[in-house]
Amino acid sequence: MALILTLLFRNPLRKFVIMGLDRLKRGRGPLVAKSVGATVLVVLCSAVYSAMEIQRRAREGGAINPTDEVLMANLLLQASLMGFSLFLAMITDRLHYYIKELHLVRQKLEGVINLNKHS
Repeated sequence: MALILTLLFRNPLRKFVIMGLDRLKRGRGPLVAKSVGATVLVVLCSAVYSAMEIQRRAREGGAINPTDEVLMANLLLQASLMGFSLFLAMITDRLHYYIKELHLVRQKLEGVINLNKHS
């Protein structure tokens, strides 16, 4: 969350965060990030499926036992943490992309303005 706030607002750390994200996106970084993201997504789907199975058993059986309650709470916490983490990673990636694109567009615009002034 702090990383996203650092990217959103101009501050002294923003340049270093962008440089760090640029370095992460070179070489094998994107492949590793996609692999980790896919693994977290599969585990998230598994946790959601298990929670749905516990809910189905509770609906069919009527009463739910304490073990299932604890398992359900644990699965919901795991699923929320993984979903939130994936969401934050996606937002960070898109913010980095838009900031880099904005920087390139501004450079091109300044070049055109300078060219028009000297012509």
